Amino acid sequence: MQFLHTMVRISDIDASLHFYCTLMGMQEISRREVEAGRFTLIFLAAPADSERARSSDKAPMLELTYNWDPESYDSGRNFGHLAYRVDHIYQFCQHLMDHGVTINRPPRDGYMAFVKSPDGISIELLQSGEPLPAEAPWESMANTGSW
Repeated sequence: MQFLHTMVRISDIDASLHFYCTLMGMQEISRREVEAGRFTLIFLAAPADSERARSSDKAPMLELTYNWDPESYDSGRNFGHLAYRVDHIYQFCQHLMDHGVTINRPPRDGYMAFVKSPDGISIELLQSGEPLPAEAPWESMANTGSW
C-alpha cells in the first residue's frame, strides 16, 4: 500500500493558494478543471516533495477540491478523504469485506473503491497501474451509504 494524498474542500481558490503556497511554501503540482462534475482539483506538495510529486513515483500530496456551486462546510465536510494505492484492488477489497468492512463504493471499474474507517473517515483505494478488467461480483455491486 502507498499513501497518495489527503483531500480537503475549499471555498476560495485564491485565499487557499495564498495560505498553502505563499504562506506555507507548498508548491502547486497540477490542476484539473472537471466541467462535467463542476469542480477543480489542485494538487500541492511540500517543497522537499515537489520533485518526487511530479515524477511517476509520486510523493504524498494535498488535494484541494473547489466545488463550483457554493456549498457550506460547517460540519467537517471540508475534509474529504485519505487515498491509498493498492497492488490488487479486488483482493484488497475482499480482504476488507472478509473482516467486516463495508465497501461503500465498490471497484466496479477495476480502479477505484471507497470505504470508511471506524470513525467514519472516507478512504479512497486506487489500483496501482492500469485498471483491472471488470470482474464479478464487483462489476455489479451497488454503492452502500456515502463516502
